[in-house]
Amino acid sequence: MAGRKNKYQTHVEPYLKEIEHWCRDGATEEEIRVRLGVGSSSFARYKNEYWELRETLKRGKQEADYEVEDALFKRATGYQYEEVTYEMGHETKRVVKHYAPDPTSAIFWLKNRQPEKWKDKQDIEHSGGLNNQVDLSGLTVEELRKLADSND
Repeated sequence: MAGRKNKYQTHVEPYLKEIEHWCRDGATEEEIRVRLGVGSSSFARYKNEYWELRETLKRGKQEADYEVEDALFKRATGYQYEEVTYEMGHETKRVVKHYAPDPTSAIFWLKNRQPEKWKDKQDIEHSGGLNNQVDLSGLTVEELRKLADSND
């Protein structure tokens, strides 16, 4: 008895170009697998067996990542662009606009690029013991009663 037929040649290979575009558009591997009509274990096996699929997924994801990195960098550092206004089909005005650096984008960039230097949580070690004892020996009985009553 022969096993089930491999869908790679019919459901995946003819769509490698589309798969790359889908990756570039931000589709997850799960979404791609569903679009192709392939089961999750089969898709995982195809990625292991067919270098073309692996490279296609990698290439598409890298291109999308580069675009996002560029956009994040521009927002973090600020940029300028030219705005052109048209009236009745003719250019009437050109204005250079400036987009100020976005501190949130800059912080995000730095935390990811230099995590040891820019992480939020600082690890501080404490040396020595802790003493939770309070010396009440210098207080009068009346002062001690006031303290006890104030805790209620």
